[in-house]
Amino acid sequence: MKANPTYSTIDGYIELFPEPVRAKLNVLRLLIRKLAPDAQEKIAYQMPTFFLNGNLVHFAAHTNHIGFYPTPSGILKFKRELSKYETSKGAVQFPMDKELPLDLISRIVKFRIEENLKKRSRR
Repeated sequence: MKANPTYSTIDGYIELFPEPVRAKLNVLRLLIRKLAPDAQEKIAYQMPTFFLNGNLVHFAAHTNHIGFYPTPSGILKFKRELSKYETSKGAVQFPMDKELPLDLISRIVKFRIEENLKKRSRR
């Protein structure tokens, strides 16, 4: 399920997908918004993105998984817990046929918030 890059908002992105996928994307979006209420929502790299003193996290729907992109530091910090998922330097794949690991995602997002806020305090 590759999204068509004709959308300009996260709402527009999510609307491109069938209901079961939209439901997962909305849960993920609402969780991130709850954890990072001051983050700006935007589209970057053709993906829903939360921006807080720099890119915080991105996410995207694919055919068999939800891609979650918490930057390389987010993957490295939670490497052990993410070991049951397909990962790369800056991404993790959550299988479409499984529940999203919301507790783990929450901890990753909180870590990224702290990391980005530290950047601001160093300036």
